[in-house]
Amino acid sequence: MHTANRRKSVPKLKMASVSPKALIRPIVQKLHGYVPGEQPRIKGLIKLNTNENPYPPSPKVLAAIKAATDGRLRLYPNPTAQRLREKLAKLHQCKPENILCGNGSDELLALATRAFVEPAIGTRGSASTIQFFSPSYSLYPVLAAIHGARTNIVALDKDFGIPPLPVLHKSKAWDFHAALTFITTPNAPSGRGYPAAELEALCRVQKGVVVLDEAYVDFADADALKLALKYPNVLVARTFSKAYSLCFQRIGCFVGHPVLLAALDKIRDSYNVNGLGQIGALATLDDLNYYRANFRKIISTRQRLSRELTALGFSVLPSQTNFILARPPHFPAKTWLEKLRARKILVRWFKYPSVRNYLRITIGTDAEANALLRAVKAISPSAKK
Repeated sequence: MHTANRRKSVPKLKMASVSPKALIRPIVQKLHGYVPGEQPRIKGLIKLNTNENPYPPSPKVLAAIKAATDGRLRLYPNPTAQRLREKLAKLHQCKPENILCGNGSDELLALATRAFVEPAIGTRGSASTIQFFSPSYSLYPVLAAIHGARTNIVALDKDFGIPPLPVLHKSKAWDFHAALTFITTPNAPSGRGYPAAELEALCRVQKGVVVLDEAYVDFADADALKLALKYPNVLVARTFSKAYSLCFQRIGCFVGHPVLLAALDKIRDSYNVNGLGQIGALATLDDLNYYRANFRKIISTRQRLSRELTALGFSVLPSQTNFILARPPHFPAKTWLEKLRARKILVRWFKYPSVRNYLRITIGTDAEANALLRAVKAISPSAKK
């Protein structure tokens, strides 16, 4: 009885009225997140929109991953991806301390943002600036917005080339003291490659960190890896997704100065590279001849598709990647996107002014390229005459 009376004396608390939206940081409320390419599940779809490798991983890689689906799944993976870093260091002729592995190269780009850039609130000028060319990888402005950093976006030339250094100096648009500069090389979405000497001229005078994002470098004539081992402020990003058919596993790496990588190592997740991904990447490095043969096939298909689309009236830009950027004839690019989709062929269209008149087309197999060409011929007005 006494207990019951005591309970009655406890006042009832009103539930707080809280708007879920009010709990979200204003900067996140206003954020326009990264928009990935569509991944629809449509039977018979020819998917040429996300720059995936059309060829599967090496049979040796598949076997290694399958063999690892055992009791090890209950264990944590190696926290530093040590064996993978050692093997990558041997491939790139550097030390393991020059390598940091991540959950795809996207995670490493995010880590660089957090480690090298001050949020704009309370900070002035270049220390809070993330800089990149336009057009380029659309994740860069998202990373800057999440972090609350300033962005300095500089247009590429009309042919998607990097403006010459004297032009950058004269225009005063480029910030040579920006805390972090991202350069996609070869460029996406244009596919244009940049000579290492041109990139070096810019890296040499840049005061902040420069990330050379080489996601598509295996399809190019040259790379700039040596710059990451020559200049202490340069990092080169690589991925196992585009060329090595491991998108599903999410494996990437930075190559660069140990001091920069040690800073990133402090803020990464404890076990950021999953165990099966490490095993798959290790097996990939043991069978590079398989992948190099696939690179040659993709480049050959890229060259043929570029020639044949040009003959059909498309304006196809030179490419050093596993995709092409092509301006179609007769109809707006977005109309072509819809007409191809109706025929179960998916390509990519961007609304940005500099590329809205183009389609980005992933290089698939020869059979997929042939299907695309047949569809283009059928859609073209001349086919109906």
